[in-house]
Amino acid sequence: MKQVFPYKTLFGDVELEVTSVAVDGDELPYTRISTTDRVVALHSIGRDRWEIATLGLRATTPQEQGPWEDVRCVAVLTESATNARRAVPLTKIGEGSWTGSIDFVRSKHVHRATLSLAIVATVDGVPGRIIGSTEKNWYADLHAATPRRRQQVEIEKIDFQNGPQEWLRQYQDAPWIIDTTGTTPKVYLNTSAIPELIEVLYAKGATPEERALRDTTSAHIAHDAWVAMFESAISSLEVDEGTPLLPDDWRKNVIQSMLPNVLPGRTFSDALYEVHKRQQDGYGWSELQTGIHYAAAKRSRVTRRLTDAVRTVKAERGTR
Repeated sequence: MKQVFPYKTLFGDVELEVTSVAVDGDELPYTRISTTDRVVALHSIGRDRWEIATLGLRATTPQEQGPWEDVRCVAVLTESATNARRAVPLTKIGEGSWTGSIDFVRSKHVHRATLSLAIVATVDGVPGRIIGSTEKNWYADLHAATPRRRQQVEIEKIDFQNGPQEWLRQYQDAPWIIDTTGTTPKVYLNTSAIPELIEVLYAKGATPEERALRDTTSAHIAHDAWVAMFESAISSLEVDEGTPLLPDDWRKNVIQSMLPNVLPGRTFSDALYEVHKRQQDGYGWSELQTGIHYAAAKRSRVTRRLTDAVRTVKAERGTR
């Protein structure tokens, strides 16, 4: 959904392209960049220790005239898991053309950072107003050896009780909520339910017990997310002459990942038809929950996380 502003904004597309990537000053092959998936792969680059990846950028913006002054093009690199944020202005090289670079500081990230572009200007005497932005973001991924888009789930820390999202107030006692109604699945972490848990989840340094708690909680959240995404994906399938059709968005990846373990031993098309039929008719859907939760546990590695946690606790007890 596009945001509506109470002032005139740019009409047209704002485009961003990553043209190069260098790690600590050494250029990486262009194969590390996918313009189709908009991903920069930063895993297994041939060097275990590095500090900064510099992304070369090129942007194009509409040349529309408007009531704007001091127009600037700003690249923004963020990661919700660490609250990292870096904003760098690009240099104008022609009408509607901008260039520059932005640094991905490894110590400030843990997984995948989102790279976007914002066009800001002074409007009606107010500086820094956004008049345009990219609709399709780029991603810099620390865990990707090849630049392919992975399934992404957004995570946001928010106060369910007194925060800006009024619909979350009815769930103020829940430690987290999974929302699958948007274009991207989203996990809301409740900062007011168990504040100490949020601190443990985002702590950089931790005791063995705290790391065990963090890992098992993360697995639990991931399990809930997989279940919610799968059920949402199945309930929103379109049908062509009785045959369920796979969607083109994140739901397709979820179904393809989960379905073989939900109904093992069947062809994919037969399993998809069976799950869709049960969901529509209601008959046999409750029995299917076992398979859904089993598949979600495998995707989120719940067994492994619990095993590691138990071993950690036993080891700590043995040292006392």
